[in-house]
Amino acid sequence: MSKKNFFSSHLYNPLYFRYCFYFVFSLAVILNSIIIHGGSNFYILYIFSVIFLGIGFYDKPLWFLILLTFIIVTCRFFLITDSTSTFGVFLIHFLTYLIIMLISTGLMKYVQKVEEDNLELTIALANALDSRDHYTLHHSENVAKYSVQIARKLNLPNLSCEIIRKGALLHDIGKIGIPENILTKQDKLTDEEYEIIKNHPILGHNMIKHIVNFHKNGVLDIVLYHHERYDGNGYPMGLKGKQIPLFARIVAIADSFDAMTTKRVYRDELDLEYAINEIRKNKGKQFDPELVEVFLSLFDQNNLISNKEQT
Repeated sequence: MSKKNFFSSHLYNPLYFRYCFYFVFSLAVILNSIIIHGGSNFYILYIFSVIFLGIGFYDKPLWFLILLTFIIVTCRFFLITDSTSTFGVFLIHFLTYLIIMLISTGLMKYVQKVEEDNLELTIALANALDSRDHYTLHHSENVAKYSVQIARKLNLPNLSCEIIRKGALLHDIGKIGIPENILTKQDKLTDEEYEIIKNHPILGHNMIKHIVNFHKNGVLDIVLYHHERYDGNGYPMGLKGKQIPLFARIVAIADSFDAMTTKRVYRDELDLEYAINEIRKNKGKQFDPELVEVFLSLFDQNNLISNKEQT
């Protein structure tokens, strides 16, 4: 995982900031009360404590945040003593720390709101696509569900799982630009029509490439490369093996599995065992062999089977 993704994973997860709060506040108290009693140089640790408090506990009630801020300021007041330690100084410190905590809380709420809005936009776009074809309704949701299961089995970070979920929801978004008479055709597609269908990854990429977050986090890779094949015979770029981004390789398996096991305009759904065997047969050909093993292991645990039966 890149340094950027590592940082982002921690930024969006308040749990890590809670750990930071516990650690920094405990360190400040220990240093001032046991090792260097009254050392004023450690006041900065109390400031960091309220910053981590606001970010890590942004979703807690206001009274809870005010109470913890009061406790932090009280510890600072009694453990860092000097000639100016008066009630007035205590009140100034409390108000200052309270403002810092509230600013930190507000920033974290804003970050989380942006993430929620992005997800709602993604779901809306996916629903717009699925609504064009009764037979592919919920296809994007299913692909997202299966893709995330594979990602979690790989022990990918939560941020990566969320990126994969968004990319899977949008993987076929380019089909919005495909004429309906081709998209819903019951007969076999002509060579010309198939070439038009094969253009949907590029159409989808061009549709959402200006969304900055999608450009940076890997969502665009999923949209553009989910029809690439491990043997290099896929489209639109003919990438081979590990040249294909990991997230796209994951979604490719989930996409094919759901396509086989759901009813389409041109055929009924295929037998579950048949679909599993097709995935297995194309190990190292259409799909990454390592990811196929991970995918098959999910059936050993009955996770995907139970989810498929509920769909």
